[in-house]
Amino acid sequence: MSENEAALPAPAGLTRASSGALPDPAGAIDSARWKPRVNPWLIAMTVALAAFMEVLDTSIANVALQHIAGSLGASTDEATWVLTSYLVSNAIVLPLGGWASNILGRRNFFVLCIAIFTTASFLCGAAPSLSILLLCRVLQGAGGGGLQPMAQAIMADSFEPHQRGQAFALYGLVAVLAPSIGPTLGGWITDNFTWRWIFYINIPVGILAFILVTRLVDDPPWIKPDRSLLKNIDYLGLSFLTLAMGGMQIMLDKGEENDWFASGFIRFFAVMFVCGMIGLIVWEWHRKQPLINLKLFRFKNFAICCFLMALVGGVLNANTVLQPEFTQQLLGYTATTAGLALTAGGIALVIVMPLAGFATSKISARTLAVCGFILFAISFRYAAVVTNLQMSFAEASWLRVVQMLPIPFCFISITNAAYVGLPKEQSNQVAGLINFARNIGGSVLIAMTNAQVTSRAMWHQQHLQQNMLPTSIGYQLHLRALTGFLGNSFGSANGAGMALASIYNQLNQQAQMQGYQDVYMELAWMSVCLVLLAFLLNKNRPGAGPGASAMH
Repeated sequence: MSENEAALPAPAGLTRASSGALPDPAGAIDSARWKPRVNPWLIAMTVALAAFMEVLDTSIANVALQHIAGSLGASTDEATWVLTSYLVSNAIVLPLGGWASNILGRRNFFVLCIAIFTTASFLCGAAPSLSILLLCRVLQGAGGGGLQPMAQAIMADSFEPHQRGQAFALYGLVAVLAPSIGPTLGGWITDNFTWRWIFYINIPVGILAFILVTRLVDDPPWIKPDRSLLKNIDYLGLSFLTLAMGGMQIMLDKGEENDWFASGFIRFFAVMFVCGMIGLIVWEWHRKQPLINLKLFRFKNFAICCFLMALVGGVLNANTVLQPEFTQQLLGYTATTAGLALTAGGIALVIVMPLAGFATSKISARTLAVCGFILFAISFRYAAVVTNLQMSFAEASWLRVVQMLPIPFCFISITNAAYVGLPKEQSNQVAGLINFARNIGGSVLIAMTNAQVTSRAMWHQQHLQQNMLPTSIGYQLHLRALTGFLGNSFGSANGAGMALASIYNQLNQQAQMQGYQDVYMELAWMSVCLVLLAFLLNKNRPGAGPGASAMH
């Protein structure tokens, strides 16, 4: 925080323990001395295992939709609700982790989420119809929604401030690597076994995570369950959150399919999102015991971190979708091959992430974030240049490596900076909101970049068609040569039509390629803007943790 912010009283609710009472001095001393009873790295790997399982499920079913539709007698469009239903329930539960932990205790809530997620995974795999599968996916998404933020909060409290960056490096591997390998793993399982196994594989992992968490993880003394909160559940706030997140996810997932706001269906959910979000903000801001502590956004550093993390999550998820789409649509890769092209980036991430985690204890978060966004701008500019119809598998793999290098520096530094200057009693709320921002950013930018690729491809197609006029000498020469070549093989009667079809196909491919190039350039310029925004972060002391002040 700045000196002025440090002099102001903390917003209501921030200086109170989760039970609602001011901490007593003796309790404060106990809290300061508390350390986990086992090695914190064992705790980190245990909670990371559960979070990895959940993040993987956000993308593993993407490539299996046609198989699911065929097996359950549904259309492919209907099967896409398998993805949407999970994302909606996941988005609703994601920011509620802090509130639920206040009632149950953080460990108990985390264990409950693992149990729900694992049970729902079995039910998804055994579902006899699409309607039952969708219901089970809603349950699975609800269970998974608490795993990401609670895993991060447990890591934050289990490590000393100077080690927290290295712990967040492990969490970063989970958050970044799992969505990348999900489609590849899902495609391999579906091709070699059956789509039901993309859900069944969660069962042994979930059982192992359940056993390890119950044996290794304890709540710190400042996490005090308060069952009395159950008597005053904020039903109206929960309703607003459900309306907002349900409307947003359905609007984003179904927007392009329904021509966006030209569709009354999409307009309805857009209005639902806006009304729900306004109601949520107004209602929660004035609650004494809110579901989501929006007053955290009065801390400038935290607010900026949430915005930056939304864009980091957006860039990461959009890029994870863009490259496989390009290689499959225009280079003819299978889903498995397209996924393998991302593998080298995953390896690079495993190498760089721990280095970035170590750097957070030596270099301020602001400096690391600025460097990361500069690298983002360079990598997307490079992507706009090398993305073409002659790109080899090696070039696609190297492109993924280049695009992965900036992520650790941005992800870890922003996550670490989000906790600086805030009481450690708020770590659950901080983790919930920062993960909520990342997931929302991912959903928004995936939808925006896909729509922009289509829009820019149509624009380029119109301009390329201007060169296909009878007065264009180059076009006429190419058409005659192609007509003659095809006519020799398929007959002169078919040669002209096949030549026109071939040229039109080439035109479409060129237009789509240029659409992807344009979007990469737009992401590069957005990264430049993020460099400037990152300078607004306060320059924290490296290794500082919750409650620590920031420097100018």
